[in-house]
Amino acid sequence: MNGLLVLDKPAGITSHDVVSIVRRATGERSVGHLGTLDPMATGVLPLLLGKYTRLAQFFGQAEKQYTGDIRFGFATDTFDAEGTPAAEPQALTQSLDELRVLAQHFHGEMDQMPPVFSAKKINGVPAHKLARAGKEVPVKPARICIHSFELKGLEGNTADFAMHVSAGGYVRSVAHELGQFAGCGAHLSSLRRTQAGAFTLEQAITVDDLKTLNAAEIEARLPHPRTLLPEMPSVTVDEQTAGRIRNGMQVNVPEFSQASLVKVFTGPREMIAITRRIAGTLMQPIVVLA
Repeated sequence: MNGLLVLDKPAGITSHDVVSIVRRATGERSVGHLGTLDPMATGVLPLLLGKYTRLAQFFGQAEKQYTGDIRFGFATDTFDAEGTPAAEPQALTQSLDELRVLAQHFHGEMDQMPPVFSAKKINGVPAHKLARAGKEVPVKPARICIHSFELKGLEGNTADFAMHVSAGGYVRSVAHELGQFAGCGAHLSSLRRTQAGAFTLEQAITVDDLKTLNAAEIEARLPHPRTLLPEMPSVTVDEQTAGRIRNGMQVNVPEFSQASLVKVFTGPREMIAITRRIAGTLMQPIVVLA
């Protein structure tokens, strides 16, 4: 099965667990997710299936949108509710309006320190594995962009929020730093990803539904291949040109836009390659799917 599956991940399982579930449901061994969701988090988790796993490099900079809750009063070592409290609880003294003023710090481009308990790789090893082994975790700040961060309401010591952030941004880190600004500590108590790149919850299949569908029914629920990577135009070529592309040869394609990357199809749904423009209509295959 070749394509992209949008899943609504439930809480309590890892993104790797989701990959195993999808393998069993689809019968496809080659499955990879696009952007880890922590076990506590729920929501949109796109997964590439079959030969489409070769397209993962083109999805790397997808922006994300989230909703969730931040609990004030104490920080944790993981910056979320699954961690160990880092200090004794303190009372939240700010009002919602005062917290919204503090939240204005988190807007636009900034350097963000990732949590040490994260999937970020340190010399090829996930940071959380080093942290749990008691080893030093030399995480470095990453440049991110928070497009919007809005505190929607405050009930007791818990604020609900919505956030739109660039690839590589950690919502947990924002919750932790906001707690520092508030002077009482805070951590992320719930998180739901509502959108990842172009993919939304409206497109997502729940894990429970996935388990009830057969392979043909799952394949029918996959987004149309021409809607993937919408920043790239699609072109359709004849079989002779397709054969040259499959052999890695440069070809001329009937596409006159200035796009540097182009998706190549042999029919309505049969994507065979991503090509890079060399000059004019001359294209070089850089990823061949078939």
